[in-house]
Amino acid sequence: VIPPPVIHVESYSEDSISFSLKMTTNIKVSGYVVNIYWTFDTHRQEKRTLTIQGEKSIQKVANLTAHTPYEISAWARTELGDSPLSFVHVVTSGTRPASPSLKAKAVNQTAVECSWTGPRNVVYGIFYATSFLELYRSPHNTTTTSHNTTVLVQRDEQYLFLV
Repeated sequence: VIPPPVIHVESYSEDSISFSLKMTTNIKVSGYVVNIYWTFDTHRQEKRTLTIQGEKSIQKVANLTAHTPYEISAWARTELGDSPLSFVHVVTSGTRPASPSLKAKAVNQTAVECSWTGPRNVVYGIFYATSFLELYRSPHNTTTTSHNTTVLVQRDEQYLFLV
C-alpha cells in the first residue's frame, strides 16, 4: 500500500505559502502533483496546479490574496503508481482587500465596457457568462492590471459580470 504524502506548512504570509512534501515510506518517489484551491467570491473556485520532480520538496507559492482560505492537496508519483491524496488548509495572514466595485456598460451589440475601483499594481480577473451556473462552472474570463477593459460578447444575450 502506498501511503499519502505528508504536507507540512513551513510558513505563510499575506501573499504566499511555503510547504514541504515527503513520503513516510521507502517506495521510490519520482515527483508530486499539487493543487492549490481557493474560492473567488462565492461563485468561482480557482485552482493552481504544480508538477514537482524529485523525492523531497519545499515549495513556495506566491501571488496569493491576504486573509484567504487555501486548500493544498497533493499526491505522489511512485514506482508502484500514484499515492492517495493528502490535504491541508491554510488561511493567509493580513487583511483581505475590499471587493472591487464593478460597472458594466454596453458599448454596442457585441462590446461591454467594464470598469471598477480597487488597489493598483494587482492583477484583476474579469469573469462573465450568460447564467449563474455558467458563471460558476465555466465562465469566459480575461485578466488585466488596469481598472477597465472592453469585453467582446455575443449579440442578443444578457451577461453577468464579476471582477
